[in-house]
Amino acid sequence: MLLVLIALAVLSGVPNSQQKSAPKAAPFTTPYSLAEMTGKQAVVETSKGTFVFELLPKAAPNHVGFFMKQARDGAFAGTTFHRVIKYGIIQGGDPISKDPAKAAQYGTGGMNLIKRELSQETHSLGTVSAVLAPGMPDSGGWQFFVCASPQVALDGQYSIFGRVVDGLEVVQAISTIDADANGMAKERVVITSVTIRDTPPPVKPPFVDATVEEMAKARAVLDTTAGEIEVEFFADKAPETVRNFLQLAVAGVFDATLFHRVVPNFVIQTGSPMHRQTPLTAKQSALIHNLAPEFTNTPNMPGILSMARGEDPGSATTSFFICTGECRGLDNQYAVFGRVVRGMDVVMAIPAVPVDGETPRTAILVRNVLVNR
Repeated sequence: MLLVLIALAVLSGVPNSQQKSAPKAAPFTTPYSLAEMTGKQAVVETSKGTFVFELLPKAAPNHVGFFMKQARDGAFAGTTFHRVIKYGIIQGGDPISKDPAKAAQYGTGGMNLIKRELSQETHSLGTVSAVLAPGMPDSGGWQFFVCASPQVALDGQYSIFGRVVDGLEVVQAISTIDADANGMAKERVVITSVTIRDTPPPVKPPFVDATVEEMAKARAVLDTTAGEIEVEFFADKAPETVRNFLQLAVAGVFDATLFHRVVPNFVIQTGSPMHRQTPLTAKQSALIHNLAPEFTNTPNMPGILSMARGEDPGSATTSFFICTGECRGLDNQYAVFGRVVRGMDVVMAIPAVPVDGETPRTAILVRNVLVNR
């Protein structure tokens, strides 16, 4: 609740004295038809990276129309995200923020232009809404905020006009920059451009319709800090497990992941997001799901790859292990899906590192996994 209360304070940051002197203008009405605003996205390029949000003209047509017009006029270029709350919200778009010399006035510009447009949309992760002056529901304008986490306490108060569909990790990263006690960013995060584009057609995920024969031809190279490990896949024995592994690998889910479990003459285990050096992106997280068990009597011998799981046979997701000894007690209990074809010396060297329990004292990292089709 503290986070939300702070967010409310930040989003209502215009001093009362400036509210009274703010010039009144006729409320903005969108010059675009609903059809012209439907199926559009805003690409926000910043000095910290790019994120994309879909526009919601049915929820707030005038706010969407205003944002599209300003973006097409290049108005947001040079503005900043001037207020942040760590994993709460980021606020930007103030035209005054183009001038570093006017930092004391940030948060006061571009207001009182659009009437509030409430809808049934909620402030979930990635929601984009219009900033308001305190006590002035019809004071929207240039400024907007993006939710770096769900902020449901803001529902029914602010005009929601967009939702992030790509680059949430950029939004969250911006939210973590240093700020003063009032949430004013100590670092200039500049919006270099905002481009309005048609929503692109969905991209077919890799391997989504690959045949067993096609997946069997694939190879994956694990680039680790101990050396390279190349594996082949048993697509005929565990087709959906193989498909899932290949999709996760291409998406970078395994990148920067530790070998978190090392048991000599038994297994080395990696692939868990809990042991990743950097957080997963929203797109990567969306790929993770429980796998239906594909158990076979394939023997768990040195060099065999199998999916790790909990007590539930259908609880495997991303974590996998490579046998370094004969693990025959695991046969027909875990989904065997591949075998090491190069780098077995690397596999056998990993269990030689000192451990605390089953945790290596020296971090051994999977830098990335390259899939060769």
